[in-house]
Amino acid sequence: MDITFSGNSIQPPMSTDIPAEPTQQAFIVANTIESSVEEIKGKHIIPVFTKDNETLISHTDFIDITADVIESVFDGERITKPQVRLSHPVKGRVPEAKDKPANNLLEWEKTLYYERMMFIQEIPSIQETIDGNQLSLTVGGVKAYNQDNLYSRSLCDQHFKVFIGFQNKVCTNLCVWTDGYMGEIKVKTIGQLKAAIRTLVEGYNKNFHLFHLKKLTEYSITEQQFAHLVGRCRMYQHLPGEKKSEILPVLLGDQQIGTVVKDFYKDDSFCRDEYGNINLWRLYNLFTSANKSTYIDSFLDRSVNAFQFVEQIRMAVDNKSSCWYLN
Repeated sequence: MDITFSGNSIQPPMSTDIPAEPTQQAFIVANTIESSVEEIKGKHIIPVFTKDNETLISHTDFIDITADVIESVFDGERITKPQVRLSHPVKGRVPEAKDKPANNLLEWEKTLYYERMMFIQEIPSIQETIDGNQLSLTVGGVKAYNQDNLYSRSLCDQHFKVFIGFQNKVCTNLCVWTDGYMGEIKVKTIGQLKAAIRTLVEGYNKNFHLFHLKKLTEYSITEQQFAHLVGRCRMYQHLPGEKKSEILPVLLGDQQIGTVVKDFYKDDSFCRDEYGNINLWRLYNLFTSANKSTYIDSFLDRSVNAFQFVEQIRMAVDNKSSCWYLN
C-alpha cells in the first residue's frame, strides 16, 4: 500500500542546558531501540494524512511540548533530557529510486520513520526512598501511529498516552497508576495535546501516590500464597468469559509471569526473603520489571494494571477478605 509523507519539519532545537542522566538499563526493552530527539528530527520523516497531505503531530512535537509543560510546572527543578525508545520501523524510498533494487539504494534515497515511540523525562530533584529504593519523579508518553487513521484527513483525532509517576532507580521500573495516567488522549492540534498534558501533570498528587506505594512494604505473602497467585494468573486467560468479567484481569502474558516466578527466587533486589515470604512492594517490582518486555503501545496499560493487581492483593491481605488470586 502507498503512503504519502512530508519531509522533515523545521522545529526549534532542544535546550542544551538540560542535563542528561543516562540510566544503566532501559525503561522498556521489548523490540525497541534507543534514539534521541536530535536523531529523530534530523533523519526521520513525518507521516501525513493521505487525503490532504497535512502532517500528523510528530514524535518530536510530542516530546517538545511535554518538556515545555514539565519546565513550566516544575520551574526551578532539575530536569533531564528525554530518553527515547522506538519500534516498528517503516522504511521507504524517494520517488527517484522507486525502481532500484534495495541493495543498490544510496543513503539519501532511503526514508524512515518509526511507527511507535515512547519517551520519559526524569525530575531527579524530586525523589523519595521506599524500602531502600530511590525513586525519582518521571513524566513520559507513548505515540503509536498505527492507532491513527492515516488514510483520512487532518480533522481526524490523533491518539496519545501520557503519564506522570515515579521511576525506581534500582531497576528503572516505572511506577504508574490510574491517577497519573491518560491512556486515551484524542486531539486534533498541538495546542489541545499540550492542554491535556498540563491537566494531567498539574492534577497529579505525588504524595498520595507515594503513600500507596509505601503501603505495599507493610504487607507480605508467603511462598505458598505466591505459588497459588501464579497458578491463578496462568488460569485467568483460559477462564470462561462470564467468569473473567467478575475478576480484575492480569494483562501480563504467560511468559512474563514466568519471568516473575524466576525473579521471585533469583532477582538481586526483589526476590523472596530467607523465610520464603515477599512483601508487596517487591512483588510489584517483579511485575513492573517483567512488563519491560511489553511492546510500546501496551506498556503503560500493563504498568497501571500491575499496580491495580498488587493493590488488590494488599487489600485482601489487609482486610482478610476473599480474593480469587489468593483463594
